[in-house]
Amino acid sequence: MACAGPASGRQRVSMQEHMAIDVSPGPIRPIHLISDYFPHFYPFLEPVLHAPDRQAMLAPAIPSAPQLQPNPEPEGDSDDSTALGTLEFTLLFDEDNSALHCTAHRAKGLKPPAAGSVDTYVKANLLPGASKASQLRTRTVRGTREPVWEETLTYHGFTCQDAGRKTLRLCVCEDSRLRRRRRATPLGELRVPLRKLVPNRARSFDICLEKRKLTKRPKSLDTARGMSLYEEEEMEAEVFGEERGRILLSLCYSSERGGLLVGVLRCAHLAPMDANGYSDPFVRLFLHPSSGKKSKYKTSVRRKTLNPEFNEEFFYAGHREELAQKALLVSVWDYDLGTADDFIGGVQLSGRASGERLRHWRECLGHCDHRLELWHLLDSVPPQLDD
Repeated sequence: MACAGPASGRQRVSMQEHMAIDVSPGPIRPIHLISDYFPHFYPFLEPVLHAPDRQAMLAPAIPSAPQLQPNPEPEGDSDDSTALGTLEFTLLFDEDNSALHCTAHRAKGLKPPAAGSVDTYVKANLLPGASKASQLRTRTVRGTREPVWEETLTYHGFTCQDAGRKTLRLCVCEDSRLRRRRRATPLGELRVPLRKLVPNRARSFDICLEKRKLTKRPKSLDTARGMSLYEEEEMEAEVFGEERGRILLSLCYSSERGGLLVGVLRCAHLAPMDANGYSDPFVRLFLHPSSGKKSKYKTSVRRKTLNPEFNEEFFYAGHREELAQKALLVSVWDYDLGTADDFIGGVQLSGRASGERLRHWRECLGHCDHRLELWHLLDSVPPQLDD
């Protein structure tokens, strides 16, 4: 090793020795944040410079978990659903009365395609099923992007089986009649699986609206009655082959009048039979075999509806023993002027029936002056007459 002269008083280090020094400096420490050396820039505040803490720089760095800061304003193309607004509503499954109540409260942050105010309403559908058979809507609230409806829509004939397999679709639509458009413009929709509901317990929701999904109707179904031929509508699996509807009947054997009282209360979710997507339903009653007295009745016709309400009552005279040997045939028809009426669906109540139909018939004739109301699914074939 070369040494410096006595005048300098320092040792000189050769290049080889210099490269051999501190080859193992110890544990590597993380680099300090750049913000420790440079202050943040705030254009409206006086600049204040802080010297970095020397002790903090020399102290060993302790790794800490990164803190996530909320994003106050989401990206415009990150999530389409949040840009369409939200809908507040409440659902109640009334198991005792076989009804589903949907109360539409309000919508917030709606984004119509055009600037300015908007006239909106809420449209509800039960899926799967024919769209118009289960379609309900609220009134139209005009001139606001945050409408308040506070209106309840009720589905009658809703059972536990329906809750387990159906989904409720709610769609916020712009009223097309006020803007001279052919169709209501959907601003957004949402879907709720009804199996999440607890019977007889209301549940509130506040859900973001999403874009409506539309699919082209297959050409093989263009000739189906009650279906649109030219407009693109949403198709659900199981729409075709779905039930023909259901009917609410009341039975009571009157000991005072000595006969059977049959009440035709209402129908729900009937199959559409007319080209406009609706039906003109009425109900026929026939007690078989006939005893020579009046055994056929017919209700009045309800125009352009798939959920008619009749509330009509008919009387069949006879003893309970005689009536127990007979069958009550109930059929729902679509009235057509000038042509034959279209059969929608039917049900037969008798001692040879099964399930709820048999229970309804036996309990009625087994207890006098006891009125029993039950919903019955309609069969797609007319009730058969037994000899």
